[in-house]
Amino acid sequence: MGCRATGLRSALLRVVAVADGTGEPVLVVDVDRTMPGRGAWLHPDPGCLEIATRRRAFGRALRLQAPPDASAVRSHLEHHVTTPGAPAPTVNQGSGLEADGDPMSTLR
Repeated sequence: MGCRATGLRSALLRVVAVADGTGEPVLVVDVDRTMPGRGAWLHPDPGCLEIATRRRAFGRALRLQAPPDASAVRSHLEHHVTTPGAPAPTVNQGSGLEADGDPMSTLR
């Protein structure tokens, strides 16, 4: 969405707009990919998020009237995506065929 490059759906983040307490749109990452509503797909890269925000792509893709707050997506990227040169988090790698949204999954 931001960088306009295509990618496998399993390697992208699904972002959905939800209304906050005041009715304003807030972007959240749909980790399980089960939230209702129109979603937008984004590379898990802070640079791609910045490009999408600067281009106002979320408003168009999600058909929003007001510009959405992307702070929750930014926070998700900061906590779940490593920066180049940083040690990768230790996680169970598994076989790559798990149905939990692993980037190597063939189930999604």
